[in-house]
Amino acid sequence: MRKPAPAACRVLDIMIALAGLIFVAPLMLLVAIAIKIQDGGSIFFGHSRIGYEGRAFRCWKFRSMVVDAEARLAALLARDPEARREWEADQKLRRDPRVTLLGRFLRVSSIDELPQLFNVLTGEMSLVGPRPIVTAEVARYGSRFAHYCSVRPGITGLWQVSGRNDIGYRKRVAMDTVFAKRVSAKLYVALLFATVPAVLCRKGSY
Repeated sequence: MRKPAPAACRVLDIMIALAGLIFVAPLMLLVAIAIKIQDGGSIFFGHSRIGYEGRAFRCWKFRSMVVDAEARLAALLARDPEARREWEADQKLRRDPRVTLLGRFLRVSSIDELPQLFNVLTGEMSLVGPRPIVTAEVARYGSRFAHYCSVRPGITGLWQVSGRNDIGYRKRVAMDTVFAKRVSAKLYVALLFATVPAVLCRKGSY
């Protein structure tokens, strides 16, 4: 039987997300202006992800890619076998040509994820939890997908503080499963504190 995360975690989610949004509001405004000046495109990027109990939700980020990112990805994967293998393995590209110069800074500094604080407030995400996945990734979780769905996906978590994109996909799935099985207020707080040096070191951020 699935056990939800402790109620204390949800209370902390709301308190910290509210305080965080107030604190970073000036920074978010500057980032929004910079993105708009850059190419006139949308400020935010909302991508469909799978959340608690398998429900789909829109995960928000500051846009870090060119406006025609999806078309460019399709063209790249069609002509570049190496890029296609990398994408199929991790759903990531280490040298992604779609990412703008400003976008690279937003990604390595994790500033692009600040809008997810709104996802936390609405209850679609938690501050701490598994990395939110897309529908195409469900098959790769196999029987462990049930564990993923038993908790809210998070802005940070075991994978995020352990090397992020330097971690292989199978290990990511294992980490998500471990978190779901052992979720507690103590683990929640420990991972929040571990996030600070992880962000500052920028390991695996691209």
